[in-house]
Amino acid sequence: MKYLIITKKIWNKKNFVNLGKKIVIKKNLNLKFIKKMSPKIIFFIHWSKMISPDIYNKFLCIQFHSSDLPKFRGGSPIQNQILRGIKKTKISAFKLNSNLDSGSICIKKNLNLNGSASKIYVSMEKKSVQMIKQIICMKKINFKPQKGKPSIFKRLQKKDSEIKKNKIKSINDFYNIIRMLDAKGYPSANIKFKKFKINFLNVKKNIKILYGKFKIQ
Repeated sequence: MKYLIITKKIWNKKNFVNLGKKIVIKKNLNLKFIKKMSPKIIFFIHWSKMISPDIYNKFLCIQFHSSDLPKFRGGSPIQNQILRGIKKTKISAFKLNSNLDSGSICIKKNLNLNGSASKIYVSMEKKSVQMIKQIICMKKINFKPQKGKPSIFKRLQKKDSEIKKNKIKSINDFYNIIRMLDAKGYPSANIKFKKFKINFLNVKKNIKILYGKFKIQ
């Protein structure tokens, strides 16, 4: 009996060592391959695309979402929580169904939202793999319906990476906007000045001072 991990990006290869021969990792969703493999469980990490009912109706699919579901359903959960001053959250492992991030919960694990987005993604990935190992060892997987009032947020767009004057009230606002986008593949936080664009990255905070790198285009 084999298990399948679908992840569109691997943030740190070390997170996936010692998984054993029973676990197969893929970066794409290939229905033909899945049917041929016939996995016991399909796990989704860092996955934001729609998943066909042909997959989750036939196979047990468990997805990992970086929020304490049902809070912060939808896109960009890490960024949307950082923008709202949340420092600690959960990774929720839930059973996929036809409604967005609404499936029954299997397990949750604490997730710290300190540091850059890249650092958070590596941590989230590591803990998700640990949760997969835990789930695989379960004799029976118990799923419980989500409790509480759900909140849904949209995925951040490229235009949201521009730092707006009216949204900055403190040095911490600057810090959060820059660090929440400080990851490979994300548009850096930026300020437009006449015909120039100043991109900010590798930011760190020291009391009331921010320091890091910038790029002018």
